[in-house]
Amino acid sequence: MQIFKLFLSSMLLIALTACMKNDDTKVAEENPADIYLQLGVRYLNLNKLEIAKENLQRAISLDAKNAQAFNALAFLDEKLNKIDDARIHYQTAIGLVPDDLGVKNNYGRFLCEQGEIEKGMALLITATNDKLNERPWLAMTNLGRCYMQLAQYQEAETYFAQALQLHNTYAPALLEMQKINYQQGNFELAKIYLQRYADISEQTPESLLVAAQIEGASGNAGMSKHYQTLLLTKFPLSSEAKRFKTNK
Repeated sequence: MQIFKLFLSSMLLIALTACMKNDDTKVAEENPADIYLQLGVRYLNLNKLEIAKENLQRAISLDAKNAQAFNALAFLDEKLNKIDDARIHYQTAIGLVPDDLGVKNNYGRFLCEQGEIEKGMALLITATNDKLNERPWLAMTNLGRCYMQLAQYQEAETYFAQALQLHNTYAPALLEMQKINYQQGNFELAKIYLQRYADISEQTPESLLVAAQIEGASGNAGMSKHYQTLLLTKFPLSSEAKRFKTNK
C-alpha cells in the first residue's frame, strides 16, 4: 500500500485546490473561513504541516460545516500517519457534502489504501461516471491503483489509459503506466512512459526508483545507476533511497 504514497501530495492538492474559489475578495465576503482554508492548503503544499494544521483548524472553528477544510485536514493527517484522525475527518467531509466529487475521490483513494477496496472503488466509480466531473482522470487514476492492489492489471491499465486519453500529461497516470508495463515486462513501452513523465514533471523518490528499475531491466546499467545516484543524492532520507542503501 505504501508504494505510491509519496506521489500523492501533488495529486491530492490538485483536487483540494480545485474545490476552492478563485476570487479572494468574493471569498472574504462570503465566508472568512475559506481564507484560512486557502492558507492551510498552500502551507500544506509547502510541507509546512504545523502551520497548515493551524490554519485548517482555524477555518473549521469559524465554519464547522466547511467540508473542504475537513477534506484538507484529513490529507494532512495522512501525511502525519494519523490514520484514525484522517478517517474521521474524511467521514465528516463526505457527511457534509456527500455529492462532492473531490471528497469522493480523496476518501475513495484513502479507503483503498487502507484495504477497504470495495468501499473505496464504489466511491471512485461514482466520481468517474459523474457527468459533472470536470477532472475525471483523478478518480480514474485512483481507481486503477485500487485494481493494482487486487493484482487486476488489465483493468488497472484500462483506467490509466482512459485517464491519459482525457489528460495526456497527467503525471500520476504516466507514472502508473511506467510501473504496470515494467511489471509486465514491457520495458520499451515503460521507457516511453518514463520519457513522457520526465518531460512534464519533476522527479520524486518513487519515480526515480521506477526509472532505475526500468533501465536496469532494459539492460542499461549506466542509466539505471544515474537514476539511483539522483535518488540517493536528492532524496537520501526517503524509503526508496533506504532500499538501495540496504541492498548494497
